[in-house]
Amino acid sequence: MELLIDIVPVVMTGFLAFAAYRLIQRARRISRTWTHGLTAEGRCLRSYTTTSGGGGDTSVHTTLHHVYEFRTREGRTVRFDEENGRSTVVEGDHVTVRYLPECPELATALAPSRGRLAFGTGFGLAVIGLAGAVCVAFIAVTHTMFTAADSMMP
Repeated sequence: MELLIDIVPVVMTGFLAFAAYRLIQRARRISRTWTHGLTAEGRCLRSYTTTSGGGGDTSVHTTLHHVYEFRTREGRTVRFDEENGRSTVVEGDHVTVRYLPECPELATALAPSRGRLAFGTGFGLAVIGLAGAVCVAFIAVTHTMFTAADSMMP
């Protein structure tokens, strides 16, 4: 029985570890693109929003997306979608795009802001760490409860 109760927090901890890995990889990619990337003039093709939440008593979260297009130095046209860009960028605006030559599909139109990137990544890791700690504490508590219950049985 104890194993069945522990499966959910163990699986959740695995997902949290993967989320932390992806968050760190994203921050490293963006930082590397800002530092070592090439620049090109891009154009905003469209912007749109997506919403999540809103079921029952939960709040609605809206995410702003932009679709950009630019031409690499080799002449290849690349189109990419980016979340959480500046809300002042509208369709038809020209922006500076930064990209790595080996993977221009992972370009960014975000202006370099290392402090903001570090804060956002740190905050995300803190939330993930807190959720992971809750999962580990739940496992420890249930393990202690089952051990105590087993020791009381004749």
